[in-house]
Amino acid sequence: MATKTHRTAAHSAVLSVRALNRATLDRQLLLRRSPMSAKDAVAHLVGLQAQNTKPPYFQLYARLADFDPAELSALMESREVVRIVTLRSTLHTHTADDALTLRPLVQAARERELKGFRRGLEGVDLDRLATVAEELVRERPRPVGELRKELLAHWPEADPLALTAAARCLLPLVQVTPRGLWGRSGQVALTTVEHWLGRPAAPVRELDATVLRYLGAFGPASVMDFQSWAGLTRTKEVFERLRPGLLTFRDERGVELFDLPDAPRPDPGNPAPPRFLPEFDNVLLGHADRTRVIPAVNKGRNGVGKQAYGSVLIDGFFDAVWRIEREGGAALLTVQPLRGLARAERAEIADEAARMLARMTDATDQDVRFGTFLDFGD
Repeated sequence: MATKTHRTAAHSAVLSVRALNRATLDRQLLLRRSPMSAKDAVAHLVGLQAQNTKPPYFQLYARLADFDPAELSALMESREVVRIVTLRSTLHTHTADDALTLRPLVQAARERELKGFRRGLEGVDLDRLATVAEELVRERPRPVGELRKELLAHWPEADPLALTAAARCLLPLVQVTPRGLWGRSGQVALTTVEHWLGRPAAPVRELDATVLRYLGAFGPASVMDFQSWAGLTRTKEVFERLRPGLLTFRDERGVELFDLPDAPRPDPGNPAPPRFLPEFDNVLLGHADRTRVIPAVNKGRNGVGKQAYGSVLIDGFFDAVWRIEREGGAALLTVQPLRGLARAERAEIADEAARMLARMTDATDQDVRFGTFLDFGD
């Protein structure tokens, strides 16, 4: 069905939860799979959350037509995308350009994390630590354990974990390949983003462009939504500066939302096909108020933080969890609904699950089953 789009300039217009859901899914490429390239999608989404190595691939599978994991893997190998800690102090897969521009924007927030390691860093000159660590990782990418050992030689009285945590906060370190490549494994080894890409990071700029990109991928959204996504504070003045060029709405609770004038806001009645998302997908974490995707009854039930389950969007909302179990050449994908499903919903979910198994695994024996209702609690 073609997407119906309505646009309004009404300052006081109220957007329902379902209207916000459809707008967000559209911009997240989850209402219909996009023909754009993997690199363009990573840029459009302003990065893919990547604590684990496989989720970025599954995030793109859910969003792109005919996605081949080898495409993203090749981008990583050619250094067109990298894995680096940025937003919310979390590891993300970013384009090379974004890695060089976004990290400086959040550097101050990264350095504030050092307060949590103050006791383990007593007597440590942080400027000197940054210099020593940078020299080490520029010499060659260093596994975390090796970097820790080298730093401890300079500061034997410090907490070893605090030393490597400080290096990661002070320096824009990337995880180098083969870590993160599809179908391959490798330990975490670190070097600076400038050294890995062979060009300097951009100077710190105003947040205006980043706010606009966020709205293009996650809007309509509030100031608090942006701050939650970026891991930043005190950004209201940026929105005020941009206000003349934006539309404003209210959600059902009266919170002011900002949006790009020409951004799609589909009819809330548009259908949303089932989508299998990996753990930590940004659509689930990109807002302070997550009810546009996560029903209140399911808050805290998708194992976020446990790294155990993926999430299934049913009619656009998180209403099931999933995981794949491998044994030899067999792959079993289990879907565990968090509410009762209609027969048609089960059929659509099973079909989507089978397609994902065929594309995203090399298993010769593939099966999909529905588990019993699970209650993860709050």
